[in-house]
Amino acid sequence: MSPITTHVLDTAKGKPADNITVSLEYLDENTWQLIAKGTTDNDGRIMDWMDNDASKGEYRITFETAKYHNNKGFFPSVTINFIIENPNQHYHVPLLLSPFSFSTYRGS
Repeated sequence: MSPITTHVLDTAKGKPADNITVSLEYLDENTWQLIAKGTTDNDGRIMDWMDNDASKGEYRITFETAKYHNNKGFFPSVTINFIIENPNQHYHVPLLLSPFSFSTYRGS
């Protein structure tokens, strides 16, 4: 399993959000570097998208949500920035999504 994982749940439909393109980036000397890209599976998850360990620092995950909502949602994408202080821990970043709102939290 990757040190950073994600899960997207569609709260309007009450089910996982599959087939959403998701990018993971790392801030390296004031420049965002793409380190992983994937698509949520049938359960709305991306569990194995990194080949290496996470490093201490700032990351961001971008969820391309426009296609999922058939271009009818308010948010064409959702970006979540977070900081890893301890690279030895697992970081799970869920997204709770609907066409007109979203929320997130640090999962386990």
